Amino acid sequence: MHARYDVLIAGAGFAGSLAALILQRLGLRVCLVEKARHPRFAIGESSTPAADMILRDLAREYDLPWLQALSRYGTWCRQFPDVMRGLKRGFSFYKHHPGKAFYTDAQHSHELLVAASADDEHSDTQWLRADFDAFLVSKVQEAGIDYWDETEIGYMADDGVLSFALQRGEVCDGIQADFFIDATGSPHLLQRLFQVPCTADNFYTNSFAVFSHFEQVPLWEDMVKHLGYDTGDYPYRADFSALHHILDEGWMWMLRFDDGRVSIGFVVNGHLDPMEGMSAVEVWHRLLGRYPSLLALMQGARLSAQPGKLLRSARLQRRLQQLVGHRWVALPHTAGFVDPLFSPGNAFTLSGLESIIRIFQQPQARDREKALQLYAREIEDALQLMDKLIAGCYRTMAHFQMFQAWSMVYFACTLAYEQYQMSRMMRAPEALPEGFLLANRSEIQHMVNACWRVLEDFQRKGNYGLRQIEAFTNLIRQHIAPFNTAGLLDPSVHNMYRHTTAQV
Repeated sequence: MHARYDVLIAGAGFAGSLAALILQRLGLRVCLVEKARHPRFAIGESSTPAADMILRDLAREYDLPWLQALSRYGTWCRQFPDVMRGLKRGFSFYKHHPGKAFYTDAQHSHELLVAASADDEHSDTQWLRADFDAFLVSKVQEAGIDYWDETEIGYMADDGVLSFALQRGEVCDGIQADFFIDATGSPHLLQRLFQVPCTADNFYTNSFAVFSHFEQVPLWEDMVKHLGYDTGDYPYRADFSALHHILDEGWMWMLRFDDGRVSIGFVVNGHLDPMEGMSAVEVWHRLLGRYPSLLALMQGARLSAQPGKLLRSARLQRRLQQLVGHRWVALPHTAGFVDPLFSPGNAFTLSGLESIIRIFQQPQARDREKALQLYAREIEDALQLMDKLIAGCYRTMAHFQMFQAWSMVYFACTLAYEQYQMSRMMRAPEALPEGFLLANRSEIQHMVNACWRVLEDFQRKGNYGLRQIEAFTNLIRQHIAPFNTAGLLDPSVHNMYRHTTAQV
């Protein structure tokens, strides 16, 4: 006789493990299946204020106090020192020009630092996913949840109940479940089990990544000082943030962990140069060779043991054409992806997880079905919104003042979403949460679309003079004003933003 579960979850990343733990708290019998074995390498490492708010909400609502500790840097270090992490004080951006050493001025014209916390204690974190995901799986096992690793889901049949074949090595076993959650972060399983198509069509953004983990990487801020620039008015230490090096053809991320490892990757604008036929190593050296300061920074760096090599992604943009079905749902990172710029992925995933958990608490089947359809629309709205927000950044990377202005459209959306989350938890914590970045709200869509029209009009005219860029900045400032509670685009701060947390 086949084992019977209320829910089968595929994928033991952080979202799948949290889903299993919380659904068990709701009294459901859960099985979690993972095709690999922990600890395993993964990217998607940068937390944000919105992601950490949701972690705290889930911890309080479902009595997971250890999860609350993982939502801030200070408590994480004290309570779980063996789970590696990094300090993330905010978002830092530096503009580089091909063939030239990095340069800026006293007004920080080629720098942008946006604080996301007031101090290290209450800061967000960089998640070393090998440690973080393995820790959550250990919590799943401590809770007595059935966990199958190194296991493939071979086939599925729907005969009133979902029947699955689980293949682990030479052993094949069958289970049944009333509902299936795909938390794999990939479209492939739903394509195979439910024939759900996946597409990269209709994205404005077109990018791919080359990345790995490194050691012996010097501090970037030290290089800025060595080049003769003052960093005394920085709101935080730039290397302990999500560090973005903005290039003409894309950008480079640097996320530093407390043990000295650094996650580093180039994300390349495929509209400009898809670099087809080039290996990860070839792309890496080609890009490093164009930017002298980055080349100097990486001169003594070496690859970490895990993964031990450079990796190249396919095109990053993708979207499933069906997100929910009869007895199944895709979590956000399975449903689609845009780009890692601004680190939206973990918050997007957690926002969707929070919604799914609430849907399982709906008492009536028709209410659950209605809520699942709403969830699917909200995921699609969020993907479309993030696509415009991120594509606008790629379109402005060659002109950093424009990039600074456009990036504030994204930060205005995050302010609105964080403010909503804080208000909801105080006033109506039991309500179904709205979608990520409030992308379903007409006022958010109107603001972003208005800014998008400004950008398209500017590009049509093709005049990138200082006066025209200032006019562009002023129009963006006007459009984000109703959501700008943090002084974004205030010229007096000279691109050094010390206080950008949401206010209620």
